[in-house]
Amino acid sequence: MALMPKRVKHRKVQRGRIKGNATRGNTVSFGEFGLQAVQGGYINATTIEACRVAANQYIRGEGRLFIRIFPSKPMTARPLETRMGTGKGEPDHWVAVVKPGAVLFEIAGASKESARDCFNRVAHKLPLAVRLVERRPGA
Repeated sequence: MALMPKRVKHRKVQRGRIKGNATRGNTVSFGEFGLQAVQGGYINATTIEACRVAANQYIRGEGRLFIRIFPSKPMTARPLETRMGTGKGEPDHWVAVVKPGAVLFEIAGASKESARDCFNRVAHKLPLAVRLVERRPGA
């Protein structure tokens, strides 16, 4: 089951623009290694679920996975072969808005090689460029 909010204030939202770098959620907080976005964009709820499954299959209980993003923005879609001018479509799927520098996933209790292999599998499923980051000492 893909992630989605329990309830929202507005059923449809405007698209907006992704400007600037992430100022919050840009450091590794919960684990030792994180997967950081290098570019901005939208990540679908089903993509987040696919990444979660791929990571959990790899770590197999020898570590813990933390998901730092949540799909809280509804994206609308119109039915196929619909004429122009009939208004905005119905909510179709949910996306997480990701700014450059945001940490998407974290792993605790795994070695660096294991975390690199795990995040390599996850990175293949993501539509964004990502990189592996470590927790800073003292943070």
